[in-house]
Amino acid sequence: MGVTLIKKILKYVLNIGLILVITFFTLHVIFKEQELTEIIRDIRIANPMWIAVGAVTALLFVSGESVIIHYMLRVLNQKISFWKCLKYSFIGFFFCYITPSSTGGQPVQMYHMKKDKINIGYSTLIMLLITIAYKSVLILMGIGFLAFNYDVVAKYAFDMKWLIVLGFVLNLSFIAALILIFLKPIWARALGIKVVGLLTKIRILKRKNKEKYTEKLIGICDTYAMGSDYIKKNLSVVLKVFILTFIQRLLLFTVTWIVYRAYGLSDTSYIDIITLQIMIAVAVEMLPLPGAAGISEGCFLLAFTEIFGIGLVKPAMLISRGLTFYLVLFVGGFVTLADRIIRLKKEKNKKE
Repeated sequence: MGVTLIKKILKYVLNIGLILVITFFTLHVIFKEQELTEIIRDIRIANPMWIAVGAVTALLFVSGESVIIHYMLRVLNQKISFWKCLKYSFIGFFFCYITPSSTGGQPVQMYHMKKDKINIGYSTLIMLLITIAYKSVLILMGIGFLAFNYDVVAKYAFDMKWLIVLGFVLNLSFIAALILIFLKPIWARALGIKVVGLLTKIRILKRKNKEKYTEKLIGICDTYAMGSDYIKKNLSVVLKVFILTFIQRLLLFTVTWIVYRAYGLSDTSYIDIITLQIMIAVAVEMLPLPGAAGISEGCFLLAFTEIFGIGLVKPAMLISRGLTFYLVLFVGGFVTLADRIIRLKKEKNKKE
């Protein structure tokens, strides 16, 4: 096992440890005045059939990306089974959830595609388009639901308004950078090199790594320029990816409404709950925390205390977060481990 691989494994282990530590302290603060038996009792009140529907919905959310990958591979005349695409998605989400700002998933997905003999240019293009659609759809949903359901946001999410503003700023800045790269790749590359130079000069980035960062930046700009050409020539494909991404996003946001129904509640509409969940996603997804641990739980309590009621909001948060994050993390980790074991066995058999 090489030194680089050991460092990567250690980094991922530390990230998982960080998630667990943050989660532990978050739950300790939230439930410090409650006994474990009370927490378990409040969770068990929820209708198990609805919870099962929520679990399926969370897994369908991950599978939604598999549908997009499979569709794009077929468009590019790559014959890969849907089950392999499903594997790429669960492995990708596992690494996204354990790395800051969800940056670790796509490189690993591209690695696994390469192992299945998918051209690196195709996998790069697919991941690029998925990234653009995933971020753009969130912002479009955020702006749309905020505009048409502003009263609900103002009523229930006022205490997290600055986080929402920060989220919009970060997401829009990211999309603006993508647009600049698409429209003016040479300008974007020159600007990026200047930014890297500035950051190394003021010691935010290490000076010895300046060349590495510059080469990485140039590679990203070249990749996005390639993606820009494809998007301009295949707008119908891009539109379908955006529609599929919208459905995928909606599945994730629906889980909170399912948990709401699991407690037999019905006073708040589906649209209102979806609106608040979108605002939480806008607020936390770009923050540099693995899995947005801690901040996601806090935002849930801020937005949904009045809707679920003071007695049910904490167990509802546990169930919702358990389905949308920890269930996906567990299944993704299992798929990652199983795939690794299978590959090692195949390599061993080849040597024999």
